[in-house]
Amino acid sequence: MSTIKINIVSSNEEIYSGEATMVYATGSLGELGIAPGHTPLLTGLAAGPVRVQNGSEEEAFFCSGGFLEIQPDLVTVLSDTAERADSLDEAEAIKAKESAEQDLANKDATLDYAKAAAQLAEAVARLKTIQKLRKNQ
Repeated sequence: MSTIKINIVSSNEEIYSGEATMVYATGSLGELGIAPGHTPLLTGLAAGPVRVQNGSEEEAFFCSGGFLEIQPDLVTVLSDTAERADSLDEAEAIKAKESAEQDLANKDATLDYAKAAAQLAEAVARLKTIQKLRKNQ
């Protein structure tokens, strides 16, 4: 069984480095499945899960967005925030979502709407990742 090397890197540290038989990620235009020998590609990465499959083993990560670079023998995920999916806190994600929704509902002129909307999108993506992983277990 052939494999592809994958590196998942956040702005602070390398989160994961290993081999995979398949990598799944949410690109800016939709879901991507990446197998060894994939055509080179550079795309934006939407907030959501990145799944690394190696045979029957699978690890999941949450990335807040960033870039995905694919080479025939290497996949690199560059994200502002990346973390292992098993460390995601659902209560914290719900609280962040509610806070962002309140900020957007507030008609305060000092509010940065783009920032609040981005925070809401990330919180929703975290919740969807948690729910998706729970469903797959």
